[in-house]
Amino acid sequence: MSLTADRSSTTSSKTFIPRPKAPTTQVEFGDQKVDVPKGGYYDRYRMNPNLDEVTRDPAVRADIDFFRKIPKRLVDSRVGQVYAPNFYYRSRSVQLLYLAPLDRLQSKLPSPLEPITALPGYGLVALTFYSYLVCDNDPYNEVSIAVIVRQPGKESYSTTQLLSSIWNRTFYGYVLALPVDTEIARVRGVYGYQLPKWLANINLEMESQNIKADITATDGTPDLTLEVPLPALQTIPSQSSIVTNNAINKIDGKWCQVAVQANPLLAAQCLFPRNVTLSRSEGPLSKLLNELGVSTILRMDVLKDAQMILNMPAPLQAFDNDKL
Repeated sequence: MSLTADRSSTTSSKTFIPRPKAPTTQVEFGDQKVDVPKGGYYDRYRMNPNLDEVTRDPAVRADIDFFRKIPKRLVDSRVGQVYAPNFYYRSRSVQLLYLAPLDRLQSKLPSPLEPITALPGYGLVALTFYSYLVCDNDPYNEVSIAVIVRQPGKESYSTTQLLSSIWNRTFYGYVLALPVDTEIARVRGVYGYQLPKWLANINLEMESQNIKADITATDGTPDLTLEVPLPALQTIPSQSSIVTNNAINKIDGKWCQVAVQANPLLAAQCLFPRNVTLSRSEGPLSKLLNELGVSTILRMDVLKDAQMILNMPAPLQAFDNDKL
């Protein structure tokens, strides 16, 4: 009996029913003008909130000492001066870690990036659905497809690097797709980080005994649908198991590294998870997974409650930017 069920299917188009729109106000981000929720975090704080006020927000639900240790600074960026890093006070996510042929992965990576080897001939692809419930640039959802790569500048064997990453909870990846469902998230990602972001309809639910997630185009055309039973969750002491994911990409022609630190509070991890149903259609993420040749799901990571910090891009010293 198969331990994983990744069911590819062509789903018929469905009528898209837009969400009710809350009152918005227009703000400037660089030379872009964007509508954000009126009275929301971005409208009130412009990325520099009073953490004592955030603590009193009932939607946050947990202490925020994790953020007090990393004070915000006004820094220069591609879109002018901004407060950084970006804080996500309450988030949730589900990630599926797939095996995929190394040659398929290498064809999607710019030189000199290399996919890390998990098994002979196979590397790793992470498909992740995120829901940011409380954050500096207001609630939004996101989906990521990333290839796990070798740490830049490290010449050790892939197996050694992979074991080190697992032990140190520090990973490196190249993001191939990162759709979001709000304009402020799209603008920040595209103009601030040069990430492959576009607008889509995204949902992630974990309130019942099942996890349900989906992404469709803005016209309602289906792309991916995920269903899996919610595994038994474990409460994790704050700041005891911080994970750092490093996104490697070029910004204005120069290699950079963007570190994302996650502080899990309520989580589960399953090896070779059972009863995972991922339905693919004709959307861009479905096509990308097909092109990557993803197969067996090695691991599923569920964060029902987590805090995150998104740092500004930093130059990647391991690569000689003048020659690449």
